[in-house]
Amino acid sequence: MKTNSEIPDGQPQQAPGVSPHDPYVAFRYRDCRLLLAGGVLANTGRLMQSVAVGWELYERTGQPMALGWVGLVQGLPIILLSLPAGHVADRFDRKKVVAVTQLVMVLASLGLAALSYYQGSVPLIYGCLLLGAIALAFNWSASAALLPQTVPLESFSNAVTWRSSGYQVASVVGPALSGFMIAAFHGATLVYVVDALLGLLFAVFVAMIAGKQAVRMAEEVTLRTLMAGFHFVWETKIILATITLDLFAVLFGGATALLPIYAKDILNVGPTGLGWMRAAPAIGAFVTALAFTHLPPSRSIGRTLLWAVIGFGAATVVFGISHWFWLSLLMLALTGAFDNISVVVRHSLVQLRTSDAMRGRVSAVNNVFISASNELGAFESGAVADLSGRMFPSAGAGFGAIFSVVSGGIGTIIVVLLTAKIWPEIRRLKSLNEIKTE
Repeated sequence: MKTNSEIPDGQPQQAPGVSPHDPYVAFRYRDCRLLLAGGVLANTGRLMQSVAVGWELYERTGQPMALGWVGLVQGLPIILLSLPAGHVADRFDRKKVVAVTQLVMVLASLGLAALSYYQGSVPLIYGCLLLGAIALAFNWSASAALLPQTVPLESFSNAVTWRSSGYQVASVVGPALSGFMIAAFHGATLVYVVDALLGLLFAVFVAMIAGKQAVRMAEEVTLRTLMAGFHFVWETKIILATITLDLFAVLFGGATALLPIYAKDILNVGPTGLGWMRAAPAIGAFVTALAFTHLPPSRSIGRTLLWAVIGFGAATVVFGISHWFWLSLLMLALTGAFDNISVVVRHSLVQLRTSDAMRGRVSAVNNVFISASNELGAFESGAVADLSGRMFPSAGAGFGAIFSVVSGGIGTIIVVLLTAKIWPEIRRLKSLNEIKTE
């Protein structure tokens, strides 16, 4: 336990009488409650939007590549802008950065609502997605770096786990609600409006955060300061190993972008079934997150992480070849359960091994990896599905998507084996409790 003099600026003190093993310790702090609750609302809306965009574009175009372009349009801005976004998060008031960028995303959602209602052009849909992605690049870095300022460092891992749990709740409610609304109202317009309202509520919650803000860096913006986050990650091999593992595992093994094809052409379950498929990974992840908060810390977290990613790849392969809806849902739930282990370990490492002055830039590097795996992974999945479908047109509807998902799951397992070989220290990582801020 740190004494008061050892607690960094902007860092709350541990609440009196709070046990470090208290599974609900993060909720003892008002600012943390506001940030976590607002995040659940915003993520619910954002995931509702994601389902609606995928369904609407595939309905209007019938092309797998239309889904791939969504990943590229949303991923490139985050990759290209994450470094300056991290610098902004370390230089300015993170609370204001989160609130302002959230309002920009609200405007983008309202634009999607108008385009959906009036059947506007597809390029304009991509334009709204691009605007939202630009704002999200700055929002992610500032929000990730703001979380450690709302709880003591001793309780931060618990806050990360609950933040992940909140995301999984949003990942269940958002897609399921979106699919139901699309089916009930025969369109996606209302989904985008709800997304905008939830995003606005998050901006209000962030504005209510009253905790002391740490002193921001005053150094001149140079290439060296912009690249400081990459330099830190490169020098900290255990962080480099975990985020590289996550990058390539999800890049190859992600099936989310192709779920509209499975819903429409393979499993024939419509938009409601699509919503449940998008929600299934979150259900599995939520169960895992609850286990993290209530069970004692693992004594071999590194090996657990590696086996979890292998499980992610295996479940992806089974989902890819499944033609039974309930088996598909089970496999998707398992991918979420396994993936959440990686999320908690990686985010805890990134934040707890980084000083407050560097958290924005290091979080930005982490965001680059996340975006490359999720958004560019969606582009890769769509491109492989489109190409393989064109090469084997006689294989039937959905063959390209099946080939893309199965080959990606196999690629994920290969990535794990290579990661364990290149960075043996990841196998030796015993517990998150051994992680300390340097």
